[in-house]
Amino acid sequence: MIEIKVPTVGESISEVTLVKWLKKDGEWVERDEILCELESEKATFELNAEQAGILHPVAEEGATLNIGDLACKIDDKAERPAGATPAAEEPKKEEAPADKGGKKADAAPAKTAAPATAAPTAEVNATPVAKAIMGDKQVKADAVKGSGPQGRILKNDVLDALNNPGRKSGAEAFSRNDKREKMTNLRKTVSRRLVEAKNTTAMLTTFNEVDMGRIMDVRKLYKDKFKELHGVNLGFMSFFTKACCIALGEWRAVNAYIDGEEIVYHDYCDISIAVSAPKGLVVPVIRNAESLGMAEIEAEIVKLATKARDNKLSMEEMTGGTFTITNGGVFGSLMSTPIINIPQSAILGMHKIQDRAMVIDGEIKVRPMMYLALSYDHRIIDGRESVGFLVRVKELLENPELLLIGQDPVKALLEL
Repeated sequence: MIEIKVPTVGESISEVTLVKWLKKDGEWVERDEILCELESEKATFELNAEQAGILHPVAEEGATLNIGDLACKIDDKAERPAGATPAAEEPKKEEAPADKGGKKADAAPAKTAAPATAAPTAEVNATPVAKAIMGDKQVKADAVKGSGPQGRILKNDVLDALNNPGRKSGAEAFSRNDKREKMTNLRKTVSRRLVEAKNTTAMLTTFNEVDMGRIMDVRKLYKDKFKELHGVNLGFMSFFTKACCIALGEWRAVNAYIDGEEIVYHDYCDISIAVSAPKGLVVPVIRNAESLGMAEIEAEIVKLATKARDNKLSMEEMTGGTFTITNGGVFGSLMSTPIINIPQSAILGMHKIQDRAMVIDGEIKVRPMMYLALSYDHRIIDGRESVGFLVRVKELLENPELLLIGQDPVKALLEL
């Protein structure tokens, strides 16, 4: 019998929460197979089996464990049950028998799976009549509230759902129930850091707007070729990341932070990208973004966003950023004041692109506009620097060719 304990996951982390067991008590597990999910105050990670054997969980789901606490035991002396195939092995494909001429006959064609339908299965807790109506009308079980014993769905429940689509019925109607849930370690950390940012910085927000027409034209013209050559989509975030890196190089205070009585300046841009993950907000970092091309930035964003959705981000991937970009526009936000991601000194908020009437050269034209918001720590960044930075980002985005060398190509040619 071997003991599996909670491993060390970071210097500052002393406890974790056992979120969910992925294997059951008494179940056979292979070596390196994932046993459960653990959540620290900064990230979610997995606990793997050190040896193959029978699993015996010790800690319960939802329990708070200290580093080094016993999570489970594995009986590595147990006999492998019949039918359990080692993870590294795959069942061999049966070869078709040879015909009389010595050639192998074609393998039997695989059975074609029946197309999935929305009809309820036998597992649905409903009366036969209710099942028949649900299957005929393509009503999903989760759209009907059962009023029978143990929540069984009756005929009238299905008819009520059909007659009142979108309305709660039965016991759910006019419910005033409350539900309490324990905050996760990640949510606790986010809450603490947001309050800390408000209380320890002299935070101020400045706004501007950018005409996204040029960038949208570039994407429309080159997105297919870009995807073909680089294997990633050409999104807006790479344009914003590139523009911010150039502007950060020109306005150094925006890319710095206060450490005691000193100001720490960076000659590199580690751009944090705020991502809404299933268990809360996480901010993975694109390292040395100023040295990356557009395709490299897009690939890094895809990699980090995928890891965030799958709760696979490591501690190293979420620490050490120098500036943050957050995109509330994906949720439909038109305007907001983002909170600084401490110890950084500034954060740029992107928003929804919306057609608006703009006066251009004395004429009213409809343009795709986006509001930009820069929240900054006024202790280190003055109004001139914050406004200058945001205006520079606006200029670069409205003239994408400037992103190549940071200035007008003709002026660069003439050394103006």
